Amino acid sequence: MKATDLRKGSLLIHNAQPHRVMEFHHHTPGNLRAMVQVKMRNMMSGNQTDVRYSCSEELEEADARTTPATYVYSDNTGFHFMMSDSYEEMTVSSELLGDQKYYLQDQMPVQITIWNGEPIGIELPEKVTLLITETQPDIRGGTASNSPKPAICETGLQVMVPTFIKQGERIVVNTTEGKYLSRAE
Repeated sequence: MKATDLRKGSLLIHNAQPHRVMEFHHHTPGNLRAMVQVKMRNMMSGNQTDVRYSCSEELEEADARTTPATYVYSDNTGFHFMMSDSYEEMTVSSELLGDQKYYLQDQMPVQITIWNGEPIGIELPEKVTLLITETQPDIRGGTASNSPKPAICETGLQVMVPTFIKQGERIVVNTTEGKYLSRAE
């Protein structure tokens, strides 16, 4: 694949490890040669890196596939997912998931990226609905503009919520930023 064929979400091999393209910018500065500036994330370590490629440079595509799966359960060996296409079970370690484990709920659909037969990451839905299990009592007259308070959700996720949110309420949380969005309908 040529560097000019890169798109957001492309998987490629960089330094012998799979990377996902997060942003790319093709530009030609003045009388210099055209180049492609790429921001990408290492799928194994999660580190971000910026790389500049010449437009004619050949890049190696990662032989990785993303497949739909459903979260089933977790135990001391890891988090178990059922692959939607083959109905086989795949286990993903807690270390690989990192903070993503706090968004997982029973029967949640996700996308698992597999490289060399091993899972290297999952993609969660953009938003999830979680139950507040612990928070300070609401403050009379509290509004969304007041300073937020911490709340702990059913999955163990700690998120800052407006002061009018009470224990037992369901809220919508953004999975990429880990921020409160709204009350659940």
